[in-house]
Amino acid sequence: MASHETTEEFGQEPHRTTLRDSVEDARSADRVPDTPQTRSPAYRLAFTDDDFMMREELRPVRLQLELLKPQMIMDERGIESVVVMFGGARIPSPENKGTAKTPYLAELSHYYTEAEIFARKMTERSMAEYGRQHVVCTGGGPGVMEAGNKGAHEAGGQTIGLNIVLPHEQAPNPYVTPSLSFNFHYFAIRKMHFLMRASAITVFPGGFGTLDEMFEALTLIQTKRMQRVPFILFGKAFWAKIINWDALADAGTISRDDLKLISFVETADEALAVIDAFNPEGC
Repeated sequence: MASHETTEEFGQEPHRTTLRDSVEDARSADRVPDTPQTRSPAYRLAFTDDDFMMREELRPVRLQLELLKPQMIMDERGIESVVVMFGGARIPSPENKGTAKTPYLAELSHYYTEAEIFARKMTERSMAEYGRQHVVCTGGGPGVMEAGNKGAHEAGGQTIGLNIVLPHEQAPNPYVTPSLSFNFHYFAIRKMHFLMRASAITVFPGGFGTLDEMFEALTLIQTKRMQRVPFILFGKAFWAKIINWDALADAGTISRDDLKLISFVETADEALAVIDAFNPEGC
């Protein structure tokens, strides 16, 4: 009798094969007689042995698995492109700005609103294309990320959260589509998944993590390791305080033309206009 891999959790039809599948063997291995030999770690099936999988020598395998799992699930969900929303976890919603740690952070709360509006309008467009293009993708956390997932969720669309394990306890925000809520160990693989399908990148005020994500994406576009896409920074005054863009060009450490890779906006509607007017040959 033909066997099959159990893939229902990924939304696939079972893959038929004449060979006994790994799921069946994993279950059978749990029911073997209890002997000194079967209790030995050496007897465990390699792919079910957590201690083995966490060994230093298995890092290349773990990297590959972390690349493959979200890739396969997004492919199975038919997601062809995403709109990336980077931004600070500490940006409060307007109703919670009284809890902000600094007055300036409270002032930035209106970007939560703009992120929510942008994600909602972008998702409405996505749903007009069967929800496969321009799916909102955030880091899955609080602040701007929550606003992005919330706007997409309230529009009735699917929305992606790429979380990462951090030393403090955390959970994805409640607006991420559960079947598209991913968790990562490797920052590098997480950033790959942000950019592999990106049709546009938006960056809201944020801290070290936002800066890291922004500059990696800019570097890939600048060096033509990634296709040029709309690259939109919300809050020109904020970014002018953080980065002296003209000084980089004046010093010659970047080309003056590199500054054309970036568009500054204040509102969701301005960002949508940049996307609509985008010309990849315009730089």
